[in-house]
Amino acid sequence: MRVIASSIRKGNVLEQDGKLYVVLSAENIHPGKGTPVSQIEMRRISDGVKISERYKTTDQVEKVTIEERNYSFLYEDGEGFHFMEPESYDQVQVAKDVVGSSAPYLQEGMVVKLSMHDTTAVAITLPQRATLEVVETEPVTKGQTASSSYKPAVLSNGVRTQVPPHIGTGTRIVVLTEDGSYVERAKD
Repeated sequence: MRVIASSIRKGNVLEQDGKLYVVLSAENIHPGKGTPVSQIEMRRISDGVKISERYKTTDQVEKVTIEERNYSFLYEDGEGFHFMEPESYDQVQVAKDVVGSSAPYLQEGMVVKLSMHDTTAVAITLPQRATLEVVETEPVTKGQTASSSYKPAVLSNGVRTQVPPHIGTGTRIVVLTEDGSYVERAKD
């Protein structure tokens, strides 16, 4: 289906020259003088090559219809990441470059949204938050109240983040899967 370039968003899939591209970022630029343009960064699904295109905001681009479905994460191996559709038990393999920076946050049984084109996964959406354990951080400072000073910590998935001073090693915390930032202490 043809749509104007200014309506394209991250995660959309476009067809160009017979190849499919997933949009990594889309920005509409309105210079003081001249024509407004849409700057779109895309990754070719077939081989992972990244390209950057600039369109006039009124140019027509071919948007491919994508089906979004929930899948449970099973495991990772040398070939990629494996997910299962909970109702039909169909398994799907997703390439490492599609999962990208989301990989450390995947936990066994976690329900994610996969954007599917035919039988190929083109994008993944994780839950907004994940609960992980702090495996390494500086010791708790007695008497220090929750101030704006954060200290470095390493989580059970290997990601480094900043945590408040009262969080010690072994504490389970909730982080945003988008950037690994601390949200709160886990309530379990």
